[in-house]
Amino acid sequence: MRDIYCKLLVIGAGPGGYVCAIRAGQLGIDTVIVDFAKPGGTCLNIGCIPSKALIHAADEFDAARNRALPNALGISAGAPQIDLAQTVEWKNSIVARLTGGVSDLLKRAKVKILAGQARFLDGKTVEVMTDTGPQILHAENVVIATGSAPAELPSLPFGGRVIASTEALALARIPESMVVVGGGYIGLELGTAFAKIGVTVTVIEAASRVLPQYDADLIRPVLRRLNELGVTVMTGAKVTGMNVKGALQIEGPDGDVRMKADTVLVAVGRRPVTDGWGREELVLEMDGPYLRVDDRCQTAMRGIYAIGDVTGGPMLAHRAMAQGELVAGVIAGHKVRWTKQAIPAVCFTDPEVVTAGLTPDQARDAGYKTKIGQFPLAANGRALTMQAGQGFVRVVARADNHLVLGIQAVGRGVSELSAAFGLALEMQARLEDIAATVHTHPTQGEALQEAAMTALGQALHI
Repeated sequence: MRDIYCKLLVIGAGPGGYVCAIRAGQLGIDTVIVDFAKPGGTCLNIGCIPSKALIHAADEFDAARNRALPNALGISAGAPQIDLAQTVEWKNSIVARLTGGVSDLLKRAKVKILAGQARFLDGKTVEVMTDTGPQILHAENVVIATGSAPAELPSLPFGGRVIASTEALALARIPESMVVVGGGYIGLELGTAFAKIGVTVTVIEAASRVLPQYDADLIRPVLRRLNELGVTVMTGAKVTGMNVKGALQIEGPDGDVRMKADTVLVAVGRRPVTDGWGREELVLEMDGPYLRVDDRCQTAMRGIYAIGDVTGGPMLAHRAMAQGELVAGVIAGHKVRWTKQAIPAVCFTDPEVVTAGLTPDQARDAGYKTKIGQFPLAANGRALTMQAGQGFVRVVARADNHLVLGIQAVGRGVSELSAAFGLALEMQARLEDIAATVHTHPTQGEALQEAAMTALGQALHI
């Protein structure tokens, strides 16, 4: 095969990579994108999108099951059933539609798509192993967007009944029981979903509490709901292995425990994919396990950029997308730098948790004196009409000039407020700006306005 020459080569077609390639193509840059999997990466194929589809199906089943019981709404129905294989087929149809859409967008942007495993030969030359043999590419600029993969426990390697999130999203049958090792957002999102469709779920977390990245007030409603669903949560516990009879060996705060389950889901985080693409052929600086980049996402080697999970946290698709768009602009000659004020994050548990900017503790640790306003969803009309009164919206601002430093929320459907939270922080809003903005009634968004008013001592509805 003839060598390919291009101005930009993107290695990895996940959210960061494909957005970078599309924007570069739109800017008239001759671009090639390489991945061994379908466009969309982990997020679209085996992560964000399929997990949210499963969560939605579980929510629908749980709602139907509750209608079979006496309820305040006066709605009754028969006991529901779920065919997990059909649910997975529906999930796969969504993934196929979206991956096809990404491929179409890349083609419209005149980006060449190459399927195969890429490996650097030097800083400007990459070999791609395709189905028809090796293909050599020469690029003026290269973007490394290789993403991340599920972290494996040495004491509990994947295989058989021990699965990662990828396999959990493709189960053909509903297991009777599941042990989730890891109480972070991936473990709790999937554990909650499986509990709703009838699986007996136990969550094991090594830290003193689940979702340790969030403060106790935010996770309290989540713990309450887990208890309602019958999920057992073990904190301060560590899985040390599995014995010959297939039982997990657990070191807990009250001694050793043995536990057996049909399925063991290991969700202890993700690791950057920094091997397998020829990193050893390059001179790159590292930040621990991650590639070090500057505020233009450039590595230590001129013309080589890195974006997304491979550059560290937060490991979020929308962060990778924003970095991908930025790098396309850099290569096009635009004077742009990474100056984001906040990157909102959502945990799609029940209820959902949203954070943007600094929490009260983080603001205090940074040396700020703060004003904090918190508004309960129990006082929000829209939340009550949806039977979603658990949770709150909280605003953290500087005490001196009322500049908003952070916004957090926990409640059903609050993920849809995350854009407003991010916008307020990017626009450097003050409490008065949010309080004076007319918020639509009745919506949960009013809770943001009320939280700002509470911080100002001007609360109306509490």
